Amino acid sequence: MVGAGVDQWVGAVMVRYAALIAAGTVVATAGCTTLRATGDLGLVVERATGSVQVVDTSQRAPLAQITGLGDLSHASVVYSRDQRYGYVFGRDGGLTKVDLLRGRVDKRVVQAGNAIGGAISQDGRVVAVSNYQPGGVKLFDADSLALLAEIPATFGGEGKRSKVVGLVDAPGRRFVCSLYDGDEIWLIDARDPRKPGVTKFSGVGKQPYDGTVTPDGRFYIAGLFGEDGLALVDLWHPDRGARRILRGYGRGEQALPVYKMPHLDSWAMAGGRAFVPAAGRHEVLVIDMQTWKEAARISVAGQPIFVVARPDGRQVWVNYALPNNDVVQVIDTETAQIVKTLKPGKAVLHLEFTPRGEAVWLSVRDENRVEVYDTETFERVAQLTAAKPSGIFFTSRAHRIGL
Repeated sequence: MVGAGVDQWVGAVMVRYAALIAAGTVVATAGCTTLRATGDLGLVVERATGSVQVVDTSQRAPLAQITGLGDLSHASVVYSRDQRYGYVFGRDGGLTKVDLLRGRVDKRVVQAGNAIGGAISQDGRVVAVSNYQPGGVKLFDADSLALLAEIPATFGGEGKRSKVVGLVDAPGRRFVCSLYDGDEIWLIDARDPRKPGVTKFSGVGKQPYDGTVTPDGRFYIAGLFGEDGLALVDLWHPDRGARRILRGYGRGEQALPVYKMPHLDSWAMAGGRAFVPAAGRHEVLVIDMQTWKEAARISVAGQPIFVVARPDGRQVWVNYALPNNDVVQVIDTETAQIVKTLKPGKAVLHLEFTPRGEAVWLSVRDENRVEVYDTETFERVAQLTAAKPSGIFFTSRAHRIGL
């Protein structure tokens, strides 16, 4: 009886092993067979070649290059729940599903003329894309990329369409986005993705240009390009509408030209405070998240683009627009002081922490490389070659709200 039980167990293992091979999770190399998991993988966008590199964050090494992804001049990525597939949103309206384990394109559709990003639903079944042209949101089946619904971003009495920005996922199988031209925030209920419901918040402020959601999924915050301030929606209580916060944070001072729009999708939130890039200013604003009032402001080296918190919340790393885009600064969140200034190279476009924050990866576009730094010693520990790298996206994002 014991022998029969062992035989059954071995048989089950062999069936499972065969299934892994068929699924592509077993990679044959140098005459041997190895298993690869997905938790320490990621994608680096190579904007010059319309490709992405699959990278191993533990080994700090490239694994494969996937080509044929179109215009990636402003690209972002979200992941399936099992971390195997990345959904790449291209500027040319392309939505590409890539298989990280097989190192190839799984499916691709060109769904608009000009797109800016997207999100994946709480249950991992629906991918939403925000479009500039034609303005609106489209919902796709995450498995097949079949179109489920189209939501035109019309506003006003004349049926004009707005560019859609700041699209994020939210609990309850919902999405939230901002209408740049319409001065609105939309809450999209995708529980029935073929018949989505939309709650519209109008008059939120002039030209909301990007948005983010707090890590607990409760608050959606949009930056306002046309005025000093931010718009906030409590997703637990959407009936309360949108309200303005930090009104007039630059009042009385000469406005500076904006060389690159700051991104709000990676706001640094630590210790009950939010560290926010000030549009067109050489400052990082600190917000008390209990009162949503300004608690402090930090003078920095230039106009901040990304303000990103290390996973433990102790540090915030900041990169900048021209002419200071070769600089990265580190802020200690306890003291709100700059503790380190680095110069990795020309055009640092993006930064991404490893899942537990022992290292940070920086894309240095104009020098065709990615640099990896130890976040405790600030020493460079690795360097990878890439063709005009921009966004860096690790698979740990698959299990975080709003990324």
